[in-house]
Amino acid sequence: MEQFEKLGLSKEILYVIKEAGFTIPSEIQEKTIPLAIAGKDIIGGSATGSGKTLVFASPIIENLIPNHSVQSLILTPTRELAEQVAMSIKRFAGNKRLNVLPVYGGVNIEQQIRKLHMTDVVVGTPGRILDHLKRGTLKLNHIKILVLDEVDRMFDMGFSKDVETILRQCPTERQTMMFSATITADVFYLAKKYTRNPIKVSAESHVDASKLKQIYYDVPSEKKFSLFVHLLKEKTSGLSMVFCSTRRNVDFVAENLNRAGIRAQAIHGGLTQNNRTRVLDEFHRKNVKVLICTDIAGRGLDIKGVTYIYNYNLPKISTDYIHRIGRTARAGEEGKVINLLSSEDYMNFGKIKEDDELDIAEEGLPKFEFVRIVKEARKSFSGRKGFSGERSFTGRGNFSGRKSFSRRGTSKGNSRSMYNRGRR
Repeated sequence: MEQFEKLGLSKEILYVIKEAGFTIPSEIQEKTIPLAIAGKDIIGGSATGSGKTLVFASPIIENLIPNHSVQSLILTPTRELAEQVAMSIKRFAGNKRLNVLPVYGGVNIEQQIRKLHMTDVVVGTPGRILDHLKRGTLKLNHIKILVLDEVDRMFDMGFSKDVETILRQCPTERQTMMFSATITADVFYLAKKYTRNPIKVSAESHVDASKLKQIYYDVPSEKKFSLFVHLLKEKTSGLSMVFCSTRRNVDFVAENLNRAGIRAQAIHGGLTQNNRTRVLDEFHRKNVKVLICTDIAGRGLDIKGVTYIYNYNLPKISTDYIHRIGRTARAGEEGKVINLLSSEDYMNFGKIKEDDELDIAEEGLPKFEFVRIVKEARKSFSGRKGFSGERSFTGRGNFSGRKSFSRRGTSKGNSRSMYNRGRR
């Protein structure tokens, strides 16, 4: 706790930090908390799970006096992150009577309207914040501290214009902090336009690379799901996060895993907020140990104790891959990344491998039983008729089927040659 005490935090926050079991500040906390408390504008390069919430929560808790007007606005890309950040600020605030309200779509807006006039800190997604601004139910003229969390993801999701519209309605005299896993040209543009003499702070990845093992299996498309079931049944403990490229793939994988006797839950933007909250709660409490998600739903979820990251579909760029794997091998714990590589993934994998800092080793295919994909699950997943349970969705917009795959060749040598062509 001695290192936390040197950061200028009050006894009240230090007490909460101690009760939460934190003993040593993370790199981003150590570098940035004193600057944040001093009221400096900040551009922070920091990944999910690095402890940045405490960084921007500190000046909010230390410097704001509750008066039932919105004095701080925190923008986040997803509903889950808004909930998570709001909960963390409430916890760090301890007995200080700050009213913190998460604001996002997918829930009753009238309930938010009733609470906003008594709120000191709003944590929200750009779309719903704009809804309130247009309705006149949210005023930003008293904002003293503005935070943009996961800026790069907000840009990826197409919120850049919405974010600027919101920023223009905030007072120019304020403290502004921006946090992003990657400091892109767009982030610098936004900072130049809407901050005053910002201090740039960066922190190394929170992932312990020495404890992170990354492997890939080169498997025919028709056998990918069967291999996946085998690998999940082989592991004995730990939470698993599984990434798919689309909502449909998420639903397909989750439903067929449950049919194969592996309890799994799906999370993506197509679910209601109540269902998303329920799924996350079950995963946090380890009632369900396999969570299937898309990048958008998965981004910003800071879940402790994730041991395995599975890439059922490979992302298109290395930065998205790095965001995914950053959820394991934290705080000295072991972690493992398993990539399931089929012909449809070769091009994406080739791009990811261009990052020299990523060490991904090939693993030989183990012996495993073929798992039949149930016809009814395929029908409900795809919305189409007449698909054989033995066919495998390739993520291309059609189904290849075993016959068409055999024409390409299913041998290891043919599979490898296709990957090599993808790399070129």
